[in-house]
Amino acid sequence: MKYFLECTKCGMHFDEKYKRQVCSACGAILDVKYKKFNFSSDRKKEGMWAYEDMLPDAKYRHYAVGGTKLLQSNENPDLFLKLEIQNPTRSFKDRGSVVEISKCLEYGYKEIVCASTGNMAFSIAYFAKLNNIKSKIFISNDANNDKIKDIKNTHSASITKINGDFNLAQKFAEKYAAKNNAFLAGDYCYRKEGQKTVAYEIIEEAEPSNILVPIGNATLIYGMLQAIKEMKDAGAIKKSPKIIGVQAELCSPFVKAFGSGKNIKYEKPRTMADAIAVGYPTFGDMAIEKLRKNQGEAVSVTEKEMMQEQQAFYKEYGLVAEMAGVAAIAGFKKMNLKGKSVAVISGGNV
Repeated sequence: MKYFLECTKCGMHFDEKYKRQVCSACGAILDVKYKKFNFSSDRKKEGMWAYEDMLPDAKYRHYAVGGTKLLQSNENPDLFLKLEIQNPTRSFKDRGSVVEISKCLEYGYKEIVCASTGNMAFSIAYFAKLNNIKSKIFISNDANNDKIKDIKNTHSASITKINGDFNLAQKFAEKYAAKNNAFLAGDYCYRKEGQKTVAYEIIEEAEPSNILVPIGNATLIYGMLQAIKEMKDAGAIKKSPKIIGVQAELCSPFVKAFGSGKNIKYEKPRTMADAIAVGYPTFGDMAIEKLRKNQGEAVSVTEKEMMQEQQAFYKEYGLVAEMAGVAAIAGFKKMNLKGKSVAVISGGNV
């Protein structure tokens, strides 16, 4: 779909030929704006590609991404589980990675760089290797060592460990991209567009009253909220499902800001749920604004609650999910929700 990019801070516009995901004027992140949006799904295409017409124009290669199973809970008939662990690298990150890789190829880059807590790096490195693109990853020393080994050994990525958290790693990635003519990937506008397709699939298949989403950098929840607005504005749905964002109690800057009515303040991550251990979510303040308009909610869950759900998930379904991956189930059990609910099982790399 034809689009342009708009700076989220200074409002500057860039056309489709602009090769970066941050503003050249002020350095803030950009957002994709469509010149004319029409919602339609093509059921002849598999996975997320049924919604290719709602993505930024690019020459996409149709990898087996999206179209993940919606499984009814064994515990509660009103709860359904969106199994994003069925994607190639076992997380929802693949939906955004295939969009970013496509733009990287379109712009002629030979190298791609990103900061990550683990899953996004795994995903970027995987698709980069398939396309003969070098990948450079900046990651915290506190990241899951097994994930780091997989990223380096299986997908040949170059890894630099940072003595700090994701937000510091992100600054290093942005500097590296500018200095070395590498495509900057990560929690930016193109990734958000790919990840919004989770909401398209859930709503078209289940028509739920509630959708529970784990929050790390808030890219997924922001994209899903955008998708809901797009569907409603296009007349594809009459009523918007309520979105509930879920964070770890030991790293919950989004939940605290949502509850206080103030902007997000940095919080040092202390949670073992590494996939959502982000102290300052990139899309946080913008997602909060959209969540309020959606009349959504935000809730935090404890380490114990996530670990219990992780064990129960394996016992009930024979499937492996990480702590962040089952945070939405833990969130569901804390809420008194009415009607059909869908919990996004976001990742399964432990």
